[in-house]
Amino acid sequence: MSAVVVQLDPVETKFFTAKNFRLRDGATLPNLTIAFEHYGRLAPNRRNAVLVTHGFTNHHHAAGRRADGSVGWWDGLIGPGKAIDTDRFFVVSSNMLGSSFGSTNPSSIDPATGQPYGPDFPEITLPDILAAQKALLESLHVEHLIAVAGRSYGGFQAFAWGVTYPEFMNGLVIANSAPKRTGGDKAVHDLIARFERDPNWNGGRYYDTGGIVSTLAALRLETLKRYGFDTVLAERYPDPTVRAALLEKQAQAWAEKFDANGMIALLRAAVRFDAEKDFHKIHAKVLYTLTTTDVLYPPTIARDVMAKLEASGVDATYFLLESPYGHDATTPDAAKFAPVLRSFMERISTS
Repeated sequence: MSAVVVQLDPVETKFFTAKNFRLRDGATLPNLTIAFEHYGRLAPNRRNAVLVTHGFTNHHHAAGRRADGSVGWWDGLIGPGKAIDTDRFFVVSSNMLGSSFGSTNPSSIDPATGQPYGPDFPEITLPDILAAQKALLESLHVEHLIAVAGRSYGGFQAFAWGVTYPEFMNGLVIANSAPKRTGGDKAVHDLIARFERDPNWNGGRYYDTGGIVSTLAALRLETLKRYGFDTVLAERYPDPTVRAALLEKQAQAWAEKFDANGMIALLRAAVRFDAEKDFHKIHAKVLYTLTTTDVLYPPTIARDVMAKLEASGVDATYFLLESPYGHDATTPDAAKFAPVLRSFMERISTS
């Protein structure tokens, strides 16, 4: 592949659309839209692509700078000369089906009614999310992936790619995640119960009543604290009062964009997926990374996951990221992760 220097600034969201997208349970979405960004150039052999997958409540702005000044969450790892080198790789960052940042989700209009789907949105699964991404890749003429790379819920997707399309990629990069989500249907029921306590819930039909923004903002604030964002901000803002105000502002801004029914749909898809039983299907090499301070996927789970991968004949490498920044540490501590990721990308791109 020839090295072509590509400026990522500014990047912009693009949209893939399709008609009559059939879901695993037999239901059909009349209109499918998947929002995405891409960086770099597709090689003539169409086999130099990397798919980047995002977290549960995150978005597809993974690298570069948008016109509004926002920087991608893995900008420290994706770009010209970086660990995922856009001088070499064509990187596609896809918003999930069901997410609220441009892709079809429960707040989208149901053409049968002219109203948002809301709680009537068809039940989606991880394989449905992958099938939409694969259709996107096919529309971009991608014939093979160097890797699928993601963190948190993006790691679920990467594991899912490995067992669903085992011949389609050389490697899987999975950070701060696991091959299955704990909690089962109880986690879904608990989330719905919390939403039901909001006076605007109305059985999930809140689109004309102002939504449940205050409940979502409170939930998001808890999440940001649990993920370690207060620690990330502490170096720049030593005053805890200032940090608290910044976190509240972030939580409010997110709550005004994300759809509660979308959270339910994505959580339901996650808790019903288990890649462990299909580890024997994985042909790709795996880089599995956890962080010392992550309370969601602590390093204590690594021994079991790695043992099961190796017992299934998977070529898997484990890296423990020493970081105080918790669940999203691969962003603020990208420089610590980058050498390991760069080495892995070199290995799988030349194998």
